Amino acid sequence: MSDQAPAQEQATILLYSNDRTVRDAVRSALGRRVAADLPLVEVIECATQKAAIAVLDEKRIDLCIFDGEATPAGGLGLCRQIKDEIVNCPPVLVLVGRIQDAWLATWSRAEGVMPHPIDPIKLPGKAADLLRGRLASG
Repeated sequence: MSDQAPAQEQATILLYSNDRTVRDAVRSALGRRVAADLPLVEVIECATQKAAIAVLDEKRIDLCIFDGEATPAGGLGLCRQIKDEIVNCPPVLVLVGRIQDAWLATWSRAEGVMPHPIDPIKLPGKAADLLRGRLASG
């Protein structure tokens, strides 16, 4: 058996953005599976910071994708907040308005950063890299 099935049947991604077009673009780019060696993904969408925090409190999340341009609460601030508050916090990929804003990801303690507009080729690869690390650590 050269192709072993992933140990976990599904990976859960929390997607936070108040902009439906951003959520649609991310969901479309991710598809049902971000890489052949990873399980299917379930994307849980949240349009408010309050809803995102509620999901993090209630469910096992394997990866967060936060829109740094979200309003009124940006994804960078939310990332920093959850890094302070959640033990064994899932990795976070932040979406920034410009690649020059990537330094803000360091401040927020995000593990990954991607600029807008969503790149449907690069986003799944970055998500896969972050998911591999999370799923390998159990």
